[in-house]
Amino acid sequence: MALLYHTFLIIHIHKMKFALYAVTAIALIATSCTTQPTTTPLAEFEIIQPVVADTAYTKEYVAEIIALQNVEIRTRLKGFIDQIHVDEGQRVSKGQTLFTLSSRTLQQELARAKATCQSVNAELRAAEIELTNAQKLLEKDVISKTEYQMAEAKVESLRAKCEEAKADEAQAQLRLSYTEIKAPFDGIINRIPNKSGSLVEEGELLTTLSDNSSVLAYFHLSEKEYLEYVLNNEKDGIQKVQLVLANGDAFPHLGVIETSESEFDPVTGNIAFRVKFPNPDGLLKHGAHGKIVMKKKIKNALLIPQKSTFEIQDKLFVYVLKNDSTIEQRNIESSLRLPHVYVVDSGLTADDRLLYEGIENVSAGMKIAPQYLTGSIIH
Repeated sequence: MALLYHTFLIIHIHKMKFALYAVTAIALIATSCTTQPTTTPLAEFEIIQPVVADTAYTKEYVAEIIALQNVEIRTRLKGFIDQIHVDEGQRVSKGQTLFTLSSRTLQQELARAKATCQSVNAELRAAEIELTNAQKLLEKDVISKTEYQMAEAKVESLRAKCEEAKADEAQAQLRLSYTEIKAPFDGIINRIPNKSGSLVEEGELLTTLSDNSSVLAYFHLSEKEYLEYVLNNEKDGIQKVQLVLANGDAFPHLGVIETSESEFDPVTGNIAFRVKFPNPDGLLKHGAHGKIVMKKKIKNALLIPQKSTFEIQDKLFVYVLKNDSTIEQRNIESSLRLPHVYVVDSGLTADDRLLYEGIENVSAGMKIAPQYLTGSIIH
């Protein structure tokens, strides 16, 4: 019985070894089948180089619009407004009467001055007759030379009084003319604060008059922009600019930059320029505001597409391809953003190669299969 059990145990052990060998063989076969070497292809990305080209862009500057002529119409006399001959917003011509002040007192002063002048003239004529008679009597030794000289002095005195009387008359005439306030040039009447019958003091404002047939727009440039403009203007000549109105519409007429101030503002460091715009329809008014749009040129600008860049904490970056086909992250500087492109100031050269698009699918140090784009990548 013991012998039989021993024999059974040996047979069972041999069966287990055989099963173990079989499992091991199967595992080795499976392993040999699944450990064959495999190669994962590199991701393909389009690669470009920066473009060097002359380009142009526009920049806007806030502008204050001033009428070609804009003056305050004030009284030169104290008095009552007898009549207002114009209305607010009315177009008037040079020399047209705008206001009439009460003139009765001044008319009386003028009449008195004229009467005085006539009286002195009469005395002068009588004295001149006496002087002529004295001359004849002196020649006949009827009167002494002293008496003749006294008659001569009287004539000179009356002549001086006559000149004084004429001056008084002219002054009275001038003051009377001040009662009629006339337009100094063609223009449009602004607000009239006083009405007929109002008492106005000497120098009081009656209205303002604006000539808006042309307008002047003033805007400011920094010292750097001023130098760029002057250097370009020497070659390009007169520059015309566009005006954008407060509602965003473009003014239909171009303006010409006429002149600039003679010095920079010590506080802002800016200098003012003046542009003249024709205003045949009177659309632009004194005191309005708008934006001057200037076209600027950049020679040999280094341009890259905006889609090739990304920002991290307000800094601009691109992915640059290295010689070993790996990419590195590089910070660049750009002071000008144009439609679809950046003008690069620093951080790149024209020989650098950078990732065109797909920057969200890569990371620094990643190896790629570069695909070089040909043709213009600036749209």
